[in-house]
Amino acid sequence: MSGMTLADLRAIATVEAAGSFRGAARELEVSVSSLSHQVATVEKRLGIRLFNRTTRSVSITEAGEALLKRVRPALNDIDAALAAVDHLRSTPSGTLRLNTSEGGAERILPLVIDFLANHPDMKVDLVTEGRLVDIVAQGFDAGIRLQDVIPKDMISVSLGQTESFVIVASPVYLERKNIPTSPGDLLQHECIRARLPSGSLVNWELERNGDTISVDVRGRLVAGSTELSVLAARQHAGIAYVALRAVEHDISSGKLVQLLPEWTPPYPGVCLYYPSRRLPSAGLRAFIDHAFEWRRQNLRGAT
Repeated sequence: MSGMTLADLRAIATVEAAGSFRGAARELEVSVSSLSHQVATVEKRLGIRLFNRTTRSVSITEAGEALLKRVRPALNDIDAALAAVDHLRSTPSGTLRLNTSEGGAERILPLVIDFLANHPDMKVDLVTEGRLVDIVAQGFDAGIRLQDVIPKDMISVSLGQTESFVIVASPVYLERKNIPTSPGDLLQHECIRARLPSGSLVNWELERNGDTISVDVRGRLVAGSTELSVLAARQHAGIAYVALRAVEHDISSGKLVQLLPEWTPPYPGVCLYYPSRRLPSAGLRAFIDHAFEWRRQNLRGAT
């Protein structure tokens, strides 16, 4: 194919999946200039442009899409074959790319550090972003998210950590208001709404004895994150609905008061997930096994 190599095809496919030369270069562990030169050389050999480039974006051309449509299945087959061989290695090595949210990264960081300590030939690239991405298309080995948002065609492994959202307010705020005794009472209060990275507002979902309700609370302050909601609650701006781990110290110290605790039971935390149709590499298999053992030890320590 006009002197084109497998590395050239992989470079083109990676640029298209990443949507930028910078992102593709990071994934391929090469410089941006080197990758750009490689793709330009291929285009020169073929005599046709594969990407439209501007100072702000990169998009695949019709010719580039036609090329990838034919070669992408072959690349996937090659990756699967290499993964099958790598699976037979006795010592896992290489880079494991994991995608998660910032909160998820904080929760699994001890697991990742423990994994690296036990597997000196492994590296972990922990990529954090608020939006949920297609981990296969973006070249990730696995992801870490809450069970509710994990695609159904993925294999998921619970990491055994429970989560809980709680309702809190400062004693100063509550001095001026009636303390809510039921979810409906929240409608009479200034409630601080938090905005997710996707742009949507956090739903106040409450549950008691299997009954679940969503309260459309009111309030004049919308915070750009749950962290800001916590800060606003500490400064007596109203009632906040936030992760327990973010306010445990505030509750124990009396800076914040937990409200309606019977309506905010714990729920399963983040899960590790990976494609069901792809044979895990030796590195991913080792990480999965390590996650099972790490979960077992943590659950045993909690009893």
